[in-house]
Amino acid sequence: MLGLPKGQVFLVPWTEQWEIEFNEEEKNIRIEINDDILAIHHIGSTAIKGLSAKPIIDIAIEIKLFESGINCVEGLEKIGYSYKGTDVLPDRHYFNKGEPRTHQIHMYQTGSEYLNKQLMLRDYLRTNDIARLKYQELKERLSKENSEDKLAYADAKTDFVNKIISAADRRRQ
Repeated sequence: MLGLPKGQVFLVPWTEQWEIEFNEEEKNIRIEINDDILAIHHIGSTAIKGLSAKPIIDIAIEIKLFESGINCVEGLEKIGYSYKGTDVLPDRHYFNKGEPRTHQIHMYQTGSEYLNKQLMLRDYLRTNDIARLKYQELKERLSKENSEDKLAYADAKTDFVNKIISAADRRRQ
């Protein structure tokens, strides 16, 4: 299943279909805006095998210059994305696709602190079974408590996520 209706928060079990969906979407994105891309990353919980997630594929696109993100709008709109601007989330161009929403693009300048944190979190949870299990339990509880408030759901995860990022950063050093 893919797609999260507006205003709802629920989790579905991880599926290999999410990897297939990401790979297909990556191909489509490269066809439209390849010249501006340094890298495309599958991020968020759908990128972590075994972790339940909101059924939305999160994609991070790394570009050389932040300002060149505006050059990607037309190409991404051709494949169904809606450009939401640069003031929805910090330090990125944000796009989403579908109703219900099935995909999100977070477009960062290479070296972005937010991109680096996304990748550290993903990589740490991919390799640390205990942290992944604790995160799974937290997400399940919070999705039930905040089933109609995505901001409260996200805010309630912040402390745990920051601890994981700190642990990942220490491990890298």
